[in-house]
Amino acid sequence: MKKINLSTFILYVLAKIFFLQSAFCQQNNENPFKKIQSIPETFQPISFSSIKPSGWLKKEIEKSLNGFTGHLDSLVPSLIVQDDIYGKDRLTKKVKSKDVGALGDEGDWKVQFLWWNSESQSNWWDGYIRSAILANNTYHLARIKNYIKRILSSQDADGYLGIYDKELRYKFDNENGELWSKTTLLRGLLAWYEYTKDKKILIAIERAVQNVIVNYPENNSHPFYSVKPDDGGLTHGLMFTDVLENLYRITKNKKYLDYCLFLYKDFSTQILNEDAQYKKLIDPNYKLNGHGVHTYEHLRAVAAAYYASGNKLLGDALNDFLNKIDQTTTVTGGPVGDEWIGRRKANETNTGYEYCSMQELMNSYEDLFLKTGKSKFGDKVEKLFFNAAQGSRDPNQYCIAYLKTDNSYYMTGGQNGDTTQKKQTRYSYSPVHQDAAVCCVPNAGRITPYYIQNMWMKDKDGLAASLLGPCNITVMVKRSKVSIEENTSYPYNYSIQFKIKINEPAAFTIKIRKPSWVNKFSVSGNYSKKDGFIIIHKIWKNNDVINLQFFPEPMVKKDLNNEYYFTCGALVLAHPIAATASITKDYPLKGFHDFQYRPDSLIVYQFINNTISKINFENKKTLEFTSTMFNPETKKNENIQLVPMGKTILREVSFAKKNMQ
Repeated sequence: MKKINLSTFILYVLAKIFFLQSAFCQQNNENPFKKIQSIPETFQPISFSSIKPSGWLKKEIEKSLNGFTGHLDSLVPSLIVQDDIYGKDRLTKKVKSKDVGALGDEGDWKVQFLWWNSESQSNWWDGYIRSAILANNTYHLARIKNYIKRILSSQDADGYLGIYDKELRYKFDNENGELWSKTTLLRGLLAWYEYTKDKKILIAIERAVQNVIVNYPENNSHPFYSVKPDDGGLTHGLMFTDVLENLYRITKNKKYLDYCLFLYKDFSTQILNEDAQYKKLIDPNYKLNGHGVHTYEHLRAVAAAYYASGNKLLGDALNDFLNKIDQTTTVTGGPVGDEWIGRRKANETNTGYEYCSMQELMNSYEDLFLKTGKSKFGDKVEKLFFNAAQGSRDPNQYCIAYLKTDNSYYMTGGQNGDTTQKKQTRYSYSPVHQDAAVCCVPNAGRITPYYIQNMWMKDKDGLAASLLGPCNITVMVKRSKVSIEENTSYPYNYSIQFKIKINEPAAFTIKIRKPSWVNKFSVSGNYSKKDGFIIIHKIWKNNDVINLQFFPEPMVKKDLNNEYYFTCGALVLAHPIAATASITKDYPLKGFHDFQYRPDSLIVYQFINNTISKINFENKKTLEFTSTMFNPETKKNENIQLVPMGKTILREVSFAKKNMQ
C-alpha cells in the first residue's frame, strides 16, 4: 500500500469535504422548490370589519356604491344575474357557447372563455361585499346576505364550489376556469366571514379548499398542465394562493402554505406563456412579455411560495421579478399592460395600463408590505392608488377607463386618438365596458376597499399605520379595546391627527409609515425613527392625540425615458387639457353612460427649466401649481397649470425637453 503523508491526507479530506459541499449546494440550486423553513410575515392583517373609511375615502366608497359597484347587476343582468354559473347553469360538455360580455365575432374562440362570467360575477361581488361593509349600508348588506345564502346552497356534498358539472371538473388538459372561478368566489366569501364571524361560512370555505386538495393531490397531480401554452383562466388560477394564504392566517394550518408552494412549482414546470415561471424570473435577459394582469397578480403567488418554503432561490427570483416590474411601471405607478406587456419599457405616452392590472399590482404590493414590513411597498401602493388608479376614473361620472396612459391626449377608443385598430374601444370611459370585457369595472370596485383594508396592520409590538388616509379603526391590542380616528385629507394635504380612545391605559407601540419623499416633518410627543417608520411607544390613555405634519416640496424628476415630471408629496402632477365629452351609449339606469373625450385644443408642451410655483397651497384647500413650459405651436414660453393627475381626464404628465436647435 502506498504511503500518504499527513499533510497530503488532510488536503485530500478538505478537498473531499469541499466537493461534497459543492455537490450539495448544486443540488439545492437545482431545486428552488425545496422547503427549507417557512418565513413568518412581519405584520398581521387587521380584520376587515375593524376599519371604516372617512373623509374623501368614504365618499369614494359611496360614489362606487351609487355607481357601477352598486348597480352592475342591473347594467348587465345577462352576465351577472341570468347566468347562474355556480348553480343551475354550471358548465357541461353540452355547453358550446355563452354570452360572456365581449361583443366580438362569433366563433369557437368563445368556448374557451366560458368561465368568464364567473370572474365578472365574483370579482364584482368581492368589491361589492367589501364596499357595503365599509359603508355599513343596510340595503346593500341585506342583498349580499341573500347572495351568500344562495352560494352556500350550491355547495355539493363533497365540498365542491365551482362552475363545472361532475363530468368536467378537475379533468382538463387545456384552458379552464376551475381554480380561477373558486379564487374569485372565495375571496368574497372570506371578506364576508371576517365581517360576520359566521363559522358556517368558514367551514364552507375550508370544505371547498379541501375538495381541491383531494382532487389535485400535492406533488401527485398537474393542475397547470396544458397541451397549449396560451391559457387565460388556467393560469389566472395560480391566484388560488390568495385563498390559501388567507385561510392560513385564520386557521394557522400550514397545509395551506405547503399547497401554495406546490401550485407555484407545478405552474413553473409546465410549458406556458407566462412571465412568473421560475426560470424566466431568474433569467437576466428575459423581459416581461405576457398578459399584464396575469404577470402582476402572479407576483403574490411567487411571494407566497417563497414565504412558504424559505428557499433563498425563490427569494432571489422574487427580487428579480420586482426589478423587472420596475422597468414596466410608469411614474404614476401604472403597470404596462394594454393588454400585453410585450417586452416594453414603461413610457408615459405609448404604453397603456389596464384597470385590472392596477388592482392586482397594488394588491401584490400590499401583500409584500404585510410580509416584509418594508415601507417602500407602502410608497408603491400609494403612488399607484393616488395617481394612476384615480386618474383612470372619470371624476364626474360613474365610469372608468379600461385602458389609460399617463399622457392622455384623447379618449376616443384607440390609444391617444389612434384609429388604425378599428376594434380597439378600450381607451374610453364606461360603467361596463361590455364592448371589450366586463373585467375592469368589477376590479375598479375592488381597488378602494383593498386600499382601505390595508391602511392599518398589527405586529407583536402594537399597531402600524401602514397606508395613510382618513379612516377609523377599532381593534384589540394586548387585551385592550383601542379605537383610533385618523383625521386627514391626505394626500391632498399633509396634516394628520390620530385620536386614541382606549378603555383602560395600556402600553404598546404605534408605528406610522414615513413616506420616502418626506424629508421634514413634525410630530407631537417623543418618538424614534427606524426602517421608514415613526415609532411612538408609551402607556396610552383615553383621548391621547398624535399630531403629525409632513412638509412636502414640489419636485422635478426624470422618468425612464429622460422626460421630466413633477410631484408634490405622494401626488404626481399633470397639466389638464380642456376636453369636450360626447355620450356614445346610454343605459336604462339614469345617470349611466359611455363617454369619449376629445381635446378642445391639443398642445404638447416641452420642458425648459425646473421652475414650479405653488398656488393657494398654504390654505390647504387646493393643490395647484404653475410652471413655465415651451409651446411648440406659438414658439413661446408660457405658464401652465399643474394639478394632481388623479383629478384629470385628458392631461400631460411627462414633458420632453425642448429641442434647443
